[in-house]
Parts: sequence; C-alpha cells; structure tokens
Amino acid sequence: MVRMVGATPVFVPLRSKPVDGKKWSSSDWTLDSQELASKFNSKTKALILNTPHNPIGKVYTKEELQVIADLCIKHNTLCISDEVYEWLVYTGNKHFKIATFPGMWERTITIGSAGKTFSVTGWKLGWSIGPSYLIKHLQTVQQNAIYTCATPLQEALAQAFWIDIKRMDDPECYFNILPKELEVKRDRMVHLLESVGLKPVVPDGGYFIIADVSLLDADLSEMKSSEPYDYKFVKWMTKNKKLSAIPVSAFCNSEAKLQFEKFVRFCFIKRQSIGQTLEDLSRI
Repeated sequence: MVRMVGATPVFVPLRSKPVDGKKWSSSDWTLDSQELASKFNSKTKALILNTPHNPIGKVYTKEELQVIADLCIKHNTLCISDEVYEWLVYTGNKHFKIATFPGMWERTITIGSAGKTFSVTGWKLGWSIGPSYLIKHLQTVQQNAIYTCATPLQEALAQAFWIDIKRMDDPECYFNILPKELEVKRDRMVHLLESVGLKPVVPDGGYFIIADVSLLDADLSEMKSSEPYDYKFVKWMTKNKKLSAIPVSAFCNSEAKLQFEKFVRFCFIKRQSIGQTLEDLSRI
C-alpha cells in the first residue's frame, strides 16, 4: 500500500538478544535505536509502529517508545501507531500509548480494533484516534473506499464500550478478564510447544506465539518448491497434521526473511482441544 501511493517503504527489524538457559521472551527482541535513527532523512514522512506486536508479541517499553517519539519530533515525522492488541497485555507488562508522550499527540494516529478487542474479528470494525487535521484525511479515504460500516455492529460496539467503560476498576470488567483468560491459554501453548521439543518466544502481549520449527527436523521433501522453509513447513503441517499456522517470513521484507524463515506463528485464542492436535507434532 505504501508503494501504491508512490512512497518507498524502509524496514527496521526487531532483533533477538542471546538467550541462555531461560525462556525466550518477546522482551528479548529489541529495536536497534541507532539503526532506526539511521533510516530517517529529509524525505521520511511517517513511521508505522505496532505495539503490542504481531507476530512476536513484544510490548514496547516506555523507554523504547521515547526513543521513537524523539526521532519523530526531531524529523517532523508522523507516527501511525497500530495498537489493536492494547488490552491483551500480560502480567508484568504495561501498554503505553505513544500519542500521550510530549509532542506526539499532534503527529500521531492511533489505530484500534473491535475485532481484536472484543474477539469478533469478522466484524472488521475499528477506529482511529488523532487530531482533526489528520483524521479528516482518514475520513476521506473511508468515504471513498468502503463508505460505511454496518450500523448494527456499530451499535453493538458502542453498547459494549458503554457497559465496560463504567466499570474499568472492577475485576469483572471485560478488559480485565480477557488478558487473564488468555494468559492461561498462552502458558498452556508454551507448555505444549516445549513438550514437542520447540523453544517458543513467550509473548508479553497479543494472542500469537512464534517458535522455531526447524528443531523438529520435519521431512519436507514432498514440498517441491523454492519457498522459504516456514512456508513449506506450514503447508506440510496443514496437510499431514491438520494444524494450520502462519509462516513468519510472510511479515518480512526480502532482507529480513532469512532471519525469520524458520519461525511459525501459532494462535492461542482457541478452544482447549487444539492442544491434542499440537501434541501430534511430537510424533513426526
């Protein structure tokens, strides 16, 4: 989409720190501040940020976001902040909105999602928050692209917010229940992946978990293609184990594919029965 409007996308990957003798966490994946700074120049118009991150599950710290904010302010750059998993943050972590940082409100568009927040992905309903002189351009795109959203779904979303916004401090509030429920599912998925010999990256947010599947040493000889390893593994797993996942290199530009092509993304916002299917991976 960036290329379609005549712009040039510039990519900065997250990189993992060495991990010895402990669980691999999404917090071990960091953004190199010097590398990021080197990508800015007089033509840099906008930065796209995603926290909590898909697919790694990283929740950016306040210090990491401050580095990004400082660069945006220094270079007069817009920040498009994708925060659709903002309520899915697990114990010991906190989500910070970069729009609340000094000097950032006037240059930030924050994106939210009813599909992710209320677990109704098929609704394709969301929102963008920012100053009027930025949002008016999004309204123009909305008007000329999809025109409108289904009114009953908008009403349902409004009612859902109205109910829970008034009980944010209540343990029974939906926004408080959801991460607790998913943290249990996350931990179970970690255990299942570890039980079949994998080393998953434990996410601090979101509902995805990635793992290096090359450790399974699956026989992919039947996959006669030149696709990256993760693409072939996912096709093999879907065909032979009836379990679907997403190849992580699908999220990458050509330079970063080699760093991520052994990783596969699993989703843990699923019924408990998915565990039996995962256990079948141990019998490769």
